[in-house]
Amino acid sequence: MGWIKRNLFFVVGGVVALGLLGAGGFYIYEGWNRNSDASTKLQEIYDTLKSLQQQKPAPGNQKIDNTKIAREQHQQLRQWIETAGKFFQPISPIPADNLTSEAYAGELRRTIDMLQHEADSDGVALPPKYDFSFSAQRPLVKFAPGSLEPLSVQLGEVKAITEAIFSAHVNDLDSIQRVRVSDDDASGPAGDYIDDHAVTNDLVVFTPYLVTIRCFTPDLAHVVSTLATASNTFLIKAINVVPAGSATTALPNPQGAMPGTMPGTMPGTMPGGFYPGVNNNMLPATPVQPVVGKGGLQTVLKEQLLRVSLEVEIVKLLPKR
Repeated sequence: MGWIKRNLFFVVGGVVALGLLGAGGFYIYEGWNRNSDASTKLQEIYDTLKSLQQQKPAPGNQKIDNTKIAREQHQQLRQWIETAGKFFQPISPIPADNLTSEAYAGELRRTIDMLQHEADSDGVALPPKYDFSFSAQRPLVKFAPGSLEPLSVQLGEVKAITEAIFSAHVNDLDSIQRVRVSDDDASGPAGDYIDDHAVTNDLVVFTPYLVTIRCFTPDLAHVVSTLATASNTFLIKAINVVPAGSATTALPNPQGAMPGTMPGTMPGTMPGGFYPGVNNNMLPATPVQPVVGKGGLQTVLKEQLLRVSLEVEIVKLLPKR
């Protein structure tokens, strides 16, 4: 005890030194742990970078920065989407707002009357008292629950398609058919509808329509051009063209000829009555009537009235999420 009193400063200094050594050792231990964790994370980052460099495409190197190129291409794609957006303008529903049964019933009648007047002024013939596929809805003032919104969308789309047809001044609009979207459609005539449905993917909705017209080929070209250049996206999925006066039933088989043979020949013969594999000189020759020329210029192409069915789909972008 006396020694401690005589060397008090030495003892206190030793205790302080031991405390500092302990604190220094703890600090070194903590630093070593941090360095070890940092080294492990750095190795993981290095391994990830190495695996990315081995992928195709790789992020790049000092000469080629694929990451920067990808960002630039992403920006170009965004600009293209904005530019292409003008061709995907939505067709306004009718009515565009204040959608009630009374408002829709009034707009439906007004739109049908307007389209009938436009057809008359453009010289397009319509079926008698044609309702443009809304025969089931025109006499109604109340509509099936949940059907007002799809019906208003279809009315706007039918108006857009019909006015595109009228702008070509076709001879006749025989029909425009749509998909059923309301319980009221069950009571409508079958000729107003197609047995199809709208298709939706991650980006757009495809709504089909079938339009039947009678026109000449320049008018058909005008219809296709108008739909292709419209601000709304119309996709023509198929075009079926037949002469306007042609029958849809199969033609009769004249003179009892077998299928696949020419009229007036026996089964298995070639045109003109020749049997394949037989000495045809031993057979009586079939008289052939000579073709008498009429004189004048030869008709290469004779324009005639066509009956055209157009399968049209309207593409609508889904709302941005």
